[in-house]
Amino acid sequence: MTQTCVPPSAKPTVVLILMLMPAVGSAVLVNCAEPNQPALLGALRQIFNLSSIRPVMNMTTCTNVSTYFTMYGILGVEEKAQLLVTYLWLTSWWMNELVSWDPIQCGADQISLPRNLFWTPDIVINEFMDENTAPFVPYVYLSSSGVVLDAQPVRVVSSCNLDIYTFPFDIQNCSLTFNSYMHYATDIKIFSGRGADKTTAFSKEVMTTLGEWELLDITSNKNNPNTSEDYIDKLIFHVRVRRRATLYVVNLLIPSCFLITVDLFSFLLPPQNVDRSSFKMTLILGYTVFLLIMNDLLPVTGNTIPLINVFFSICLALMVASLLETILITNLLCGSADFSPVPRWIRVLVLEILGCLVCLRQRTKEPSDSEMKPNAMVAQQKHDDELSGEIATVAGGGALQELRSLGKNLQAIRLQVEQQLRGSKGHEDWIQVGFIIDRLLFGLYILFVSVSFITIIIIWANSYGQCCPLQVKPAKVLFIFIISMLMHELVYSSVAPCGSVMQNCSQPDPPSLLLALQPAFNLSTIRPVVNMSTTTNVGIGFTLYAIMGVDEKAQVLKTYIWQSLSWKNEFINWDPEQCGFKRISVPRQLLWVPDIVINEFMEKNSAPIVPYTYLFSDGLVVDEQPVKVISSCRLDIYTFPFDIQTCRLTFNSYLLYANALQMNLSSSAADILQYSKEVMTTMGEWELVGLTATSVLLPSRDDEMYQEMRFFVTVRRRATLYVVNLLMPSCFLITVDLFSFLLPPQNVDRSLFKMTLILGYTVFLLIMNDLLPVTGNTIPLINVFLCLCLSLMAASLLETIIITNLLCGSLHSPVPRWIRVAVLSILGPIVRLPPKPVNREDAVIQNPAAREVNVSCVAEADGEVSPQEGPLDDDEARQQLRSIGSDLLAIRLQVKQELEKSESSEEWIQVGFIIDRLLFCFYVLFISVSFITIITIWIQSSNVS
Repeated sequence: MTQTCVPPSAKPTVVLILMLMPAVGSAVLVNCAEPNQPALLGALRQIFNLSSIRPVMNMTTCTNVSTYFTMYGILGVEEKAQLLVTYLWLTSWWMNELVSWDPIQCGADQISLPRNLFWTPDIVINEFMDENTAPFVPYVYLSSSGVVLDAQPVRVVSSCNLDIYTFPFDIQNCSLTFNSYMHYATDIKIFSGRGADKTTAFSKEVMTTLGEWELLDITSNKNNPNTSEDYIDKLIFHVRVRRRATLYVVNLLIPSCFLITVDLFSFLLPPQNVDRSSFKMTLILGYTVFLLIMNDLLPVTGNTIPLINVFFSICLALMVASLLETILITNLLCGSADFSPVPRWIRVLVLEILGCLVCLRQRTKEPSDSEMKPNAMVAQQKHDDELSGEIATVAGGGALQELRSLGKNLQAIRLQVEQQLRGSKGHEDWIQVGFIIDRLLFGLYILFVSVSFITIIIIWANSYGQCCPLQVKPAKVLFIFIISMLMHELVYSSVAPCGSVMQNCSQPDPPSLLLALQPAFNLSTIRPVVNMSTTTNVGIGFTLYAIMGVDEKAQVLKTYIWQSLSWKNEFINWDPEQCGFKRISVPRQLLWVPDIVINEFMEKNSAPIVPYTYLFSDGLVVDEQPVKVISSCRLDIYTFPFDIQTCRLTFNSYLLYANALQMNLSSSAADILQYSKEVMTTMGEWELVGLTATSVLLPSRDDEMYQEMRFFVTVRRRATLYVVNLLMPSCFLITVDLFSFLLPPQNVDRSLFKMTLILGYTVFLLIMNDLLPVTGNTIPLINVFLCLCLSLMAASLLETIIITNLLCGSLHSPVPRWIRVAVLSILGPIVRLPPKPVNREDAVIQNPAAREVNVSCVAEADGEVSPQEGPLDDDEARQQLRSIGSDLLAIRLQVKQELEKSESSEEWIQVGFIIDRLLFCFYVLFISVSFITIITIWIQSSNVS
């Protein structure tokens, strides 16, 4: 004999329900007293009491829901969060078997009534990620045959796996999956209420938004797995949209092609006459400014690197390479006179092989007069000296002797000037090497520009040629909590709780069961146990459906989960054979629900509301709903962008102690992780790599224990975007500054070049400011790297200013002893720049200034002598020739001094070169350590699974 426990307070309610309930067992035929709307409304009131159950006479009958939509607007796409925002007109209808009336008797074949008076299916869009902010429509249409028509607008923020590789010529295929969130296919099935072709045509006809995206087509398919187990019926719509690319072509691609073409034509500038390096550095600065202006047009995503980003990176890399090559050419033109001869392997590889490849063969250089004459001049000079001695002894030719001395000084000046201007054979070979490399890079530039233009045109043409719908495989249907629910049923059915209530159904139909469950519904305000000392066991599980983003500054993680709770209600127990079925879906508000919260939750749950729960015959309650979790998380971004974050989701009862409510896992953490990876649709910046769970008992102030179920979610940032858009350009620019040390400071304004480079680097950091994390807790290592890069650039600029000052300014005072010891003697050998030996070749030559004094005195003396007419005698001719020789000797010494400088100036210049080489070594060390560190951290983060 079954014991029935109905509290006295529930008896009046049961009597009232019995009075209002219609005769069950068949559909209710509404009789209207008059053929008007008030009479029809009065006749329908008895049906409104049945809004808590699915409107079928037999729970084994499936409710067929037909639905379709019209896409009224495409509001946008958020690439980083992997979201598609659309606006739909959603229409659906289903059969209510509990109501029908005679249209002639009641005077109307349909009536509009408030939505909350009827049962409505819990149809959701699986990819829905946010709250529906469209206007609320409170009414539905009820027809005389029992068909309920529901139409409402929906602003859909749906997850979509966006592939922007071909941006801005990309075509996106996003899915909108309509299904009942909780009901199995045996209860609710979904069908398309209109053909896909009509949906596409009508959507294009009524669409008012003509923005960035264009609707191509809408297709649909059913997802019916071949399985005998319970599954949820799904209707999947595939929406294909295409980006309108004209804006990006005009504002992004064409200007970029213009700038890269300018850099291409800059190879025509002769490097021996024009400072090509400053021109190219200014062009790089202009390109970074252009990217800064166009930054808002570029997509931001952590999954796929768009081809256009690769194009821009290659453009910047080519500009940097051409700048480095220009620095090399300038160094060869200005400093190769002091280089050793060209090595044989460079001569074979560059001069012979690459030279023929770029049509710059090695020139066979014939000896010029200046190269042939020095030996002849020496021999002639010796012969003239011998001859002059003979003539002087024989004829006493003093004038001829002065002429010979004069010619010797002129020849020395000519040799010095020609040697400075022409250089040696090795110098010519090095210059030829530079020109071949210049021509080779010019050819690569032309090849890249041509391939880029052809690729852009082909992708653009293909994007407009795709008019056929893509075939999409049906989504894999899984339901992770079926096994856990069956286990709960087995566990709880094997243990009959003491004092449980057995509901008796008068007939095996839903209205009878609903009537029998009313006493239990009246007890929804208390924990569903007969004895308060009994612990309510709640099974907890969830599926991580999407990782929507991380806010580093607010220390917040945004996720979207499918939460599942299950527990035993001891007030509910019915015989499935007597009532006709073993489960029923009822509104959540009719039952007691545990106060399970997520401790780290920071905002309101804006996910779609699912109003129903499953209630089983043994009292098992299964409650499932989507939750948009905005949770606090202590983020450690020290290794950004290779960081791995572990955030905690703590489930606990907000009020009940552990002796009243006990939580346990519905499925293992490994199963939750595996299923979450399978169903996750957002492939944005973050990747799920791990999930663990643990249960913790903590003491309270009342000497009671409360329980926490802690889930640790480990996510990893996809770093490819940051490597391509942030680290590689930064390394390019720092490499340019490194190679700028090759620019000869005595020939090129290196300080202006470095100042332009620093300006370009600051503009680049301004462009990438949105990619860098903002936090007040930890300074990321990448920020330290960028600051060190900027510091090294500033230090190299200051060092260049010092070098320029040493070369052109303070060269008169001798080098102090401590600088001579510290720099020339110690640091010089370390950086492989030992002190140069002092050249004493001209020590015996008289000071040009003294010679000039003598010459000036002679000139003044000659000026006092009145000019003589007629031929000069030998003494006067000799005096004039001696004066001219003195002037030429002074000019020769001044030229030699200008070319070789004084000993003190040579030492100051050597000090500058040593400091320059030392900073260059620091630069190389810093870049090497930085590259090794970045690669190591990247590999370590990729190995975490």
